[in-house]
Amino acid sequence: MLGLQYFSFAELWSPWKLAVMIAIGVGYLILIGPKRSLFADSEPVSRSKKTMFLLGITIYYLADGGPLELLGHLIFSAHMTAMSLAYLVAPPLILIGIPAWMIRPVMNIKKIGAIINTLTKPLIAVVTFNMLFSFYHLPAIHDYVMTHYTVHTIYFFVLLLTSFMMWWPIVSPLPEYGRLSELKKMAFIFANGVLITPACALIIFANTAVYATYNDPQMWATAMGYCVPANSQELLANFSGPEFFAIFDSREDQQLGGVIMKIMQEITYGAALAYIFFNWYVRERRKDDLEPEPVL
Repeated sequence: MLGLQYFSFAELWSPWKLAVMIAIGVGYLILIGPKRSLFADSEPVSRSKKTMFLLGITIYYLADGGPLELLGHLIFSAHMTAMSLAYLVAPPLILIGIPAWMIRPVMNIKKIGAIINTLTKPLIAVVTFNMLFSFYHLPAIHDYVMTHYTVHTIYFFVLLLTSFMMWWPIVSPLPEYGRLSELKKMAFIFANGVLITPACALIIFANTAVYATYNDPQMWATAMGYCVPANSQELLANFSGPEFFAIFDSREDQQLGGVIMKIMQEITYGAALAYIFFNWYVRERRKDDLEPEPVL
């Protein structure tokens, strides 16, 4: 159980986050179903799109609200797994699952559309997300964010927004905003892979364990306060520190976290490349089918 048996249902499952995710899922199903007539030019949503959206919000909840979030405060490798799922895996699934006719009215609001259009420009999107993601893994910034709850909430919310910004040029729900050709999308994904590599390298090749929130008992207890209501002294009295839950020593767990992040990134970006290539192939085949045969 990796130590999760010591925590309550509320601490493990964050009921208010679960309620929010359920409300989003139900709202989505209502809007694409019985209330679809509220949207101009609406059309039925395929089962695959529904599955993508619901899978995306489920993955995000499990990473940011379910047991994996709490486990990520106990074990660094679990934290990196949660980060990868929440910011690399869930956003593209959610974007793919949103029908164009649902989001087009929002984009047609002049100011909102202009802001989204600016923030999702490829260069801005790729630099902003990878900068925030990489800076977070600098030890001083990581430990500060993990031990200051308001900063933690704001930083992770902004990181979520920038992850959607980063994925938008690749899997935009609106064809008219797909500003990149397939070849440029592939280059964009490659750039993402390059920019995230230094953060992985820092974690994997550090000579020592560099994150105090997973090494120093007092810092760990303070960070745990984000998802467990007990005060730090009570936590230390019950568990002594992060070593109580450790499977590996701190440096090995840190290295495992970096490896997991790199592998998850490679799998996600590889799947994105396959998705782009498949759509490219289908579109080119349709063009060939529509072209008239030459007259001999």
